[in-house]
Amino acid sequence: MGKMILLVLDGFGIGAMEDCREYEPADCNANTYRHIREHCSDFQLPILENLGLSRVANGTGTANAAFGRSALAHHGADTYMGHQEIAGTIPKRPQKRLMKDIHDNLAQALLAEGYKIEYPWEDRPLLLVEDAIVVGDNLESSYGNIINLTADFKRIPFEKVKEVARIVRQNVDTSRVIAFGGPHTSIEDVLSVVKENNPGQWGVDTPRAQVYGEGYEVFHMGHGVQIERQFPMVAAQHDVPVYRIGKTADVLHGEGEEYPFVNTGDVLQKLEECYRQETKDAAFLVNVQETDLAGHAEDVEWYVALLQEVDAWLEEFIPQLEEDDVLLITADHGNDPTIGHSKHTREYTPLLVTGPKVRTADIGTRKTMADIGATFCDYFALPATESGDSFLWELYERES
Repeated sequence: MGKMILLVLDGFGIGAMEDCREYEPADCNANTYRHIREHCSDFQLPILENLGLSRVANGTGTANAAFGRSALAHHGADTYMGHQEIAGTIPKRPQKRLMKDIHDNLAQALLAEGYKIEYPWEDRPLLLVEDAIVVGDNLESSYGNIINLTADFKRIPFEKVKEVARIVRQNVDTSRVIAFGGPHTSIEDVLSVVKENNPGQWGVDTPRAQVYGEGYEVFHMGHGVQIERQFPMVAAQHDVPVYRIGKTADVLHGEGEEYPFVNTGDVLQKLEECYRQETKDAAFLVNVQETDLAGHAEDVEWYVALLQEVDAWLEEFIPQLEEDDVLLITADHGNDPTIGHSKHTREYTPLLVTGPKVRTADIGTRKTMADIGATFCDYFALPATESGDSFLWELYERES
């Protein structure tokens, strides 16, 4: 064993999946990598392309690493669900729900567990739990996709908020349940910025509630996600250090050190620092989030600059890998900035694996990104993840 690094280029897809029409017909023309390349005639990613990016994306060029691509097994194209899949779980297909349709069931479930429940307004389907938590629709995500629990940490500790969230999660089949809060808001502030975003969609305007900032904490819970059988939690149970850097600190559950940086330079610098300082076997789960933000902004030039920044960093970092170390580069979905909308795109994701002992090999199209989590567990000789098949054996020369 040694060190194994996962580098997720958030939103960096390599072509629409065949089932895209079932999710978002506009995505059927998506190809984040190709369209960015076509947009910028002088666009160069020498390190990624030397590893095999063009080979796996277009069937052209060379490859000096193990290369392949992954299908998305989760419904749609979602950063949180994508990372749950990468970690070794295939989330269940969620349903669209609004609080107006489910509030009564949630209220009964929470009352049965002994929680105090109130309806602050007769005409709004939001719950107030323990005078400290507002349960409502998420107003920033797709309609009916997420239920939010917005909390006043001066009235209730975050661990108690998560207990309430687990009950909500057990009684709703939306894509996500998100529990969060901060010390700089109050339940009065939260209640004062409740609004209707779309007809029947009621929730808290969280930026105006002053929830974010220093001391902010968040807990995501996906539909059908068993975090205990994902790689980060399996590793924690067996004392394998896991560093979560960038967006992975927010969207992957685990223990150990976490650094929720957004700036790409900060993310890469922290990875390099932690890699150099760690003297034992360890895993590093890293997300470059700004590529996804550039996709949402439909800003091709920013996207190009970020990819080139990562590529230049890889040129310096890859030679530092020690004998048994493995670096795996992938994405969680697509986010084509040229497609005509600012949402994620349902695309295959690249899979590039390098290290001193890793051979050049075509590891094909993986049926699910959960194969990555399974491979991480295999590398560290840990119990298997809930889903996925390891491709570890395909990375090395076979003994004759």
